[in-house]
Amino acid sequence: MKNRNLLIFLGVLAVIVIWAIRFQRGMVGMDEGVAAQWSNVENAYQLRADKTKNIVEIIKGSAEFEQQTLTDVVEARAKATSIQLKADDLTPEKLAQFEQAQQQLTGALSRLLVTVERYPDLKTTTAFRDFQAQYEGMENRIGVERRKFNELAQAFNAKIRQFPNNLLAGAFGFQQKPYFKAQEGTDTAPDIDFGK
Repeated sequence: MKNRNLLIFLGVLAVIVIWAIRFQRGMVGMDEGVAAQWSNVENAYQLRADKTKNIVEIIKGSAEFEQQTLTDVVEARAKATSIQLKADDLTPEKLAQFEQAQQQLTGALSRLLVTVERYPDLKTTTAFRDFQAQYEGMENRIGVERRKFNELAQAFNAKIRQFPNNLLAGAFGFQQKPYFKAQEGTDTAPDIDFGK
């Protein structure tokens, strides 16, 4: 009887050990997937920052262009690129700080593009037209990469919160990943009035 109980105990222990090993390996793969997608997000933002630097240099050549608008873009770009956030250090607070800096750059670039409308000579510059054509694509890519990151983070978070995985997640150091949130004001559609 003792041998039978020992065999049952060893069998149960082997099942638990195999489950723990499979869980850990699977979670490492998911964690790496989130980290790789975070790199894609960073690359999309970096491309925008690089292109922004180029367009600022082009616009500086226009002597009459509003310097405050350029200063706002340069400062927002500097702040956005100064925040270095590593995939293994993603917390909701740090991601919110990163996201806020990126939104400030988005706002500054939007104001820049509106301001440029008052400078027809600048609008005809080939380099500016190229930037304008690329800008929408860059913003779309950022949106796509953020969405993919959220999808992978959601799958990771769901996996570590499910029973019995939640029993091992903390022991192996797996913590929930934060999500990108929608920008303020995107939950309400603007009022459109064709009567004017």
